[in-house]
Amino acid sequence: MKRALLIALGWLLCAGCALSSLSGGARPSAAGDFTRSLVVDGQRRTYQVHIPPSLDPAQPAALVLVFHGGGGNAESMARVSHFSQEADRSGFVVVYPNGNGRLEEKVLTWNGGACCGYAQSKNIDDVGFVRALIADLETLVAVDPKRIYATGISNGGIFSYRLACDAAPLFAAVASVAGTLNYSACAPSEPLAVLHIHGTADAHLPYNGGVGEESRIGVDFVSVPETIRFWTQANGCPAQPQQTRSGSVVHDIYAPCRAGAVVELYTIEGGLHAWPGGIPAWQGGDEPSMEMDATAVIWQFFAAHPKP
Repeated sequence: MKRALLIALGWLLCAGCALSSLSGGARPSAAGDFTRSLVVDGQRRTYQVHIPPSLDPAQPAALVLVFHGGGGNAESMARVSHFSQEADRSGFVVVYPNGNGRLEEKVLTWNGGACCGYAQSKNIDDVGFVRALIADLETLVAVDPKRIYATGISNGGIFSYRLACDAAPLFAAVASVAGTLNYSACAPSEPLAVLHIHGTADAHLPYNGGVGEESRIGVDFVSVPETIRFWTQANGCPAQPQQTRSGSVVHDIYAPCRAGAVVELYTIEGGLHAWPGGIPAWQGGDEPSMEMDATAVIWQFFAAHPKP
């Protein structure tokens, strides 16, 4: 109980610190970080956008949406993942959306289907929010419709999968870190590339499924093997992967698949509930593995898989 209270306090502190640095309603006119707001289903929703100085304004840009975990927010996800630094190096637009919660912009969650929290219990239309967000962003910067991607950690990874289920034509690829497919109604209308990263010692969202020993929400999570099986079948991939290993990281590639899609899995043996190569997702959270840089791996995967 004491540990749970400390973790919950860590989430609150992390979310509060993140909000203090955000400006409201700014309109991007150059490179930098800006916060946008829009109204969806009568609710004010917000997202943070990072426009890198390396972006060529004459060319439509790739867009990466990065979703925070349950209890986090946009600013905390930027710190956890370092995706803005990768955007600066590689020249794409990165967006950190804010989920939904009882405390406005604190302790936020995404409606991923069977998870999580306020967003799931209130059946918030987060897919509709993402559609509106992309339309709003397109009034500010040219977005390449063949290079729109979604990724996230935990609840954010779970929600990235829901986007692949409900909005497959909008996305070229999705990547989930420590978040499995927990949406029973999933029926993607077309193949898309899928990447999954997960630690075998994750006690919040277990690799083999079920209720995590350190989970505070009691969800019976779908396992990583079940998740990969779903996407390989949906994409028409081989049942057996090509496998390589580097230290504690096992890399499985399921290919070739229909329409140029692919499914890839990085299993981190002994890995915890964290973003590899980043920082803990909340104060007192699990330490990430440093054997791989999840952000670099995810971007390389995205860059290699635009829509055909």
